[in-house]
Parts: sequence; C-alpha cells; structure tokens
Amino acid sequence: MILVDTSVWIDFLKGSRSIHRKLLHSLLEEEQDICLTEIIVTEILQGISSDVERKKMGNFLKEFQIFSLKGMPSFLHAAKIYRQCRKTGYTIRSTIDCLIAVVALENRLALLTKDRDFEWITKVEPLVLVEV
Repeated sequence: MILVDTSVWIDFLKGSRSIHRKLLHSLLEEEQDICLTEIIVTEILQGISSDVERKKMGNFLKEFQIFSLKGMPSFLHAAKIYRQCRKTGYTIRSTIDCLIAVVALENRLALLTKDRDFEWITKVEPLVLVEV
C-alpha cells in the first residue's frame, strides 16, 4: 500500500508534468492500493479555494483508506524522528512531515513524496520511499 504525500497530490491537481504526478495518475488508473492520512487530507483541502471543488475533492479522497496516528506514542515517535534528524545535521522543516512518516512507519506503508525532508528521515528510520 502506498501513502501519497501532499506534495504529489498538489502536482496531480495542478496538472504538473512531474514524474510524481504521472506515477500517481498511473496508480489511480491501475486501481493500485493508495491511502492517505487525515493530515494529508487537510493539507490538500486547505489549498483548494473553490467550495464546490473542495467538496468534490473531499468526496474523492474519502474513497481511499485513511490511516490515523495512534495517540501519544505516535507523537512521541515523531518527536524522536525530529531529534534524530537534527543530531545528524538536518532540521526537518515541518513537524507534519514527521507525523506523516510515523503513519507510514507504524502501518508499514511506502511513501510517495517529492519532499526532501523524508529522505533525511530515511537516514534515521526504516521509512520506505517509492522510487520514482
């Protein structure tokens, strides 16, 4: 199962010519197992200005399996990831990225992303990124 990060959904919605958008399009056409987490849904929907389009997209996103954080242990794990990355010389730009990584790790999901912060996280955790 592949957790698709907001960075890829943004390319998809904008119709970008990126390889990430093309891969997501292929995954959707082939009806591959794609999933989300609530944080990603929030990030996608907050970027859509039209109420009508936001509602359509919200209904579309509800079709995918949604994975959740598992309470305090997940948040503690995210803090650990952030601290470990800092110790290696890289400060993760967004706490949200640490939380998304935790969802992927706890549920053994591969992550499709364009965000370079996740590459740093792979240096300290066994996070699996989809090769593009």
